[in-house]
Amino acid sequence: MIENAPIDERTLRQTLPATAVLGLAKGPDLDWPRLWMLQHRELARLRPARVACHGAGAALGAVMFFGALPVFVLVPWLVLLTVGLYIYTRRDAHVLQSEKPSLTAREARSHLLGSIVLGVAWASTMPLLQIFAGPDMAIRGLVLGAGIAVGSVVLMGVVPLSAIVFATLLTAGAAIGFWLAGNDGMLLFVGFFTFFGYGSIWIRATDFLRFAIAENALLEQTHTVSLLLREFEENEADWLWQIDKSRRIRSASPRFAFALGESAAALEGRPFFDLICDGGDDEADQSTQSLRDLAESIKATQSFSNLLVLVKVAGEKRWWELSGTPMIGDKGEYLGYRGVGSDVTQQRKSSEKIAYLARYDTLTGLPNRLMLHETLAQAMEDARKWRRRCAFIMIDLDRFKAVNDSLGHQTGDRLLEQVSRRLEEIAGENEICGRLGGDEFGIVVRDACDFGAIDALARKVIERVSQPYEVDRHTLFVGASVGSALAPRDGKGVEELMRNADLALYRAKDHGRGVHFAYEPSLHADAEERRQLEFSLRKALEQNELLLNFQPVVDATTEQVVSFEALVRWQSEEHGFVSPAKFIPVAEDTRLILPIGKWVLKQACQEAMAWPANVKINVNVSPEQLIQADFTDTVIEALSASGLDPQRLEIEVTESIFLNDTEVAREALANVMALGCKVALDDFGTGYSSLGYLRKLQFSTIKVDRSFVQGAAQGSSESLAIVRAVVAMAQSLEMKTTAEGVETTEEADLMRTMGCDRIQGFHFGRPMTSVDARALFDRPYQALRA
Repeated sequence: MIENAPIDERTLRQTLPATAVLGLAKGPDLDWPRLWMLQHRELARLRPARVACHGAGAALGAVMFFGALPVFVLVPWLVLLTVGLYIYTRRDAHVLQSEKPSLTAREARSHLLGSIVLGVAWASTMPLLQIFAGPDMAIRGLVLGAGIAVGSVVLMGVVPLSAIVFATLLTAGAAIGFWLAGNDGMLLFVGFFTFFGYGSIWIRATDFLRFAIAENALLEQTHTVSLLLREFEENEADWLWQIDKSRRIRSASPRFAFALGESAAALEGRPFFDLICDGGDDEADQSTQSLRDLAESIKATQSFSNLLVLVKVAGEKRWWELSGTPMIGDKGEYLGYRGVGSDVTQQRKSSEKIAYLARYDTLTGLPNRLMLHETLAQAMEDARKWRRRCAFIMIDLDRFKAVNDSLGHQTGDRLLEQVSRRLEEIAGENEICGRLGGDEFGIVVRDACDFGAIDALARKVIERVSQPYEVDRHTLFVGASVGSALAPRDGKGVEELMRNADLALYRAKDHGRGVHFAYEPSLHADAEERRQLEFSLRKALEQNELLLNFQPVVDATTEQVVSFEALVRWQSEEHGFVSPAKFIPVAEDTRLILPIGKWVLKQACQEAMAWPANVKINVNVSPEQLIQADFTDTVIEALSASGLDPQRLEIEVTESIFLNDTEVAREALANVMALGCKVALDDFGTGYSSLGYLRKLQFSTIKVDRSFVQGAAQGSSESLAIVRAVVAMAQSLEMKTTAEGVETTEEADLMRTMGCDRIQGFHFGRPMTSVDARALFDRPYQALRA
């Protein structure tokens, strides 16, 4: 009923425009044509009473005035009343039959002619009686006219223009009668009566309109609620449920009935818990506990929200999310429960897949770094509590890189799967085996009685892993180097113990591989090499030994370059080409990553200025950089020096930022986003649990790790499910997905089909120099693929 704003108390109290109330012109805000129709329908509803009033008045007048008025005056008077009443009421039938929701201003004045004819007929009564019958009979006519005037206020007041015209003619007739009688003093009485008559008509009209406004607003709101409920029931996965105080289903909604696999009629009166409880399975404890929580909430008549309940419907396990509130009667009595629910089974499965992704390595099925980290922390805590020892064994495969380089990543991945199976066979109840990443594995020994037991286990690992493998009709040989550290002797914390095991592993690799070394305080060989790398790395920036390569990232649909990932390379004068896998860990451990990171950020932004404006630059940032107080200033400085639009810079971080200093990292990323830069989560799912921060940090992109991409290409149902879950999750959070490590046309087509937005990998381009990157825009991109 309101065209531009909802009806509220202020609207109901506002002054209504006189011209609109009278039906002369539309007023502001309200739907006046619709209100005019309501006025005239109310008037038509009162038609029988109006006809009866005028008919009774005409009959009474005919009896009273018969003999007092000549027949030639009385008969035309009655005819005029009849014609006026016909004209006045014939519009009512049309209004009642009309399906139009509104009237025009002209139609709103359609009763005016009938009111004038009737008004003239009744107004002529007193002057005619004064002329033909004298003052006494004229007074009788005045009383009759006053009664008709009062009736007009009550019965005609909802259409004020007709009522006012009618009342005006009546008072004019009375005034003429008093004037003819020479009683000018009564004219004041006529004016006083007219004033109150107009006021009564106006109050009657405006009260009706305000009531109509409020009533239609309520109807409109009720209709809206009904519409929303119907849409809620028909189009959403949610449904409405209701039970009585005996916990029996009442007024089952169609979607609730569908969720239970029954018809709504068949559910009426049936016990709610009998329908959703069907125990006797491997999740009975979990199901029983969740149903017990639901029953306790209902028993306590407490409101509950988003309660997750494991139910069994027709023998099938389903997860429901229920919200409910108790129904209380007018006298405070408990009547039952009503609420909303939804079947979240699919969402639960996706969450379980992602939870699995957070703690298990997808390729091998072993616990990943995070889970090993947590398991080792618990083992060290138990060792302190029970005054015993635990150990961590770190395993690195020998000659694996040669297999990977010569036969490809797919063969290498299959080899890793076989290695993991052998390690699982070796691990007993006292050991937890996992994959740290790449070709590195770890074993947590919860109760390490002595070094001899750890050495025996390490030798068993080396022996078993070193046996030949059959992969794709290739007989492959790899070995294993093992380092170990014993807690609490070799480390008081998880990181310290793992680092010392890593140092022991480096010693094993330096001594010909295929051997086991335990950590010793005098262990310096690996540290010395790292020290030399550190020394050379400190001079690398000054001597311009660092350079950037750029790997293209393409749009999955158009295969056009949308960005480049900046990759730092080191061509050392002393050590030659040093692999990033070797010097980046050194840089992070020695905090040299900070000046190197600043240099990379600055150079990458400058280089991006040479590309088209729609091409972004992706820069990897380490956790060490993020926790620096001046990180945001570093980004601003790089952008200002180069003139690069902040929206063209995308910061890439790995899940390791969630392990330590989470809040500091989150604040740093939030500041960068505030500048307009984007943030991508790299290597998603390969190490740390970051699911709780995906929404908080509002990443622009999630990069799907190459191990999932290649696993999906090989038909791994686990990898396919995880990629789908990640893509679906990213889409729900309005994030983009980039598939990493795509090396073949088949992998590219699969990632495109599965919904990835962007693709990166050797199939579209290896890391290239800045010159090659610039040249990429001078020729068709397909030429590079060829």
